[in-house]
Amino acid sequence: MPDLDGKVALVTGGTRGIGLATARALAEAGATVVLTGRDEAKAKEAAQAAGAAGGLALDVTDAKAVAALVRGVAKEHGKLDIVVANAGIMEDALLGMIREELVDTTLSTNVAGTIHTVQAAARAMMRKKTGAIVVLASIVGEYGSAGQTVYAASKAAVANIARSAAKELGRSGIRVNAVAPGVIETELTAGLSEDARASNIGSTPLGRLGTPEDVANAIKFLVSDDAAFITGQVLGIDGGLVL
Repeated sequence: MPDLDGKVALVTGGTRGIGLATARALAEAGATVVLTGRDEAKAKEAAQAAGAAGGLALDVTDAKAVAALVRGVAKEHGKLDIVVANAGIMEDALLGMIREELVDTTLSTNVAGTIHTVQAAARAMMRKKTGAIVVLASIVGEYGSAGQTVYAASKAAVANIARSAAKELGRSGIRVNAVAPGVIETELTAGLSEDARASNIGSTPLGRLGTPEDVANAIKFLVSDDAAFITGQVLGIDGGLVL
């Protein structure tokens, strides 16, 4: 298991699903973890469940709030080694039914929120010329999906945030990668019909849906020193669904 002893990590959107599993995985590997969520009480509860050092309220669409929180975490713990930009939303809508509000909310959270987080993380990490950032893309952003035009657009942007930031920050010793989960058993996919679940499982060579832990373990590797020469990659975690 990757050794994260002595590392300080921040996980946004860490109150449930992939974010919570990631916070737990990093903490179990020895990192001091701070997680965030929109609701402070839920963030504190999740932090306790994950074995994290703290849970804080954060709206990633607020650039000033993101910058202040990241500075605060780095100051309190003396550094910031790992940031996982997981906070995001997903709402499906057929092309003819897309509301302007849906576009604005999705892009401000998934795209602008990720940029705010990566920017703040980079500023904190540049002082020590080292760090690892992982952002949450999706196979939908890579290959598209009917009824998910807005979400797909946002996640395609996230993947390219990772690629572009990796090229820019590499000389500063900061690595940036993305993971692109497939269909994962979380609250976001709980509404799938039985037919949709069966179809996805049938199309997946590994014969099952993914778990939050499947994604968390990949993130744990990418932020560890075992991945010291890996940057600018978008790692699919989909059981072979898109082969």
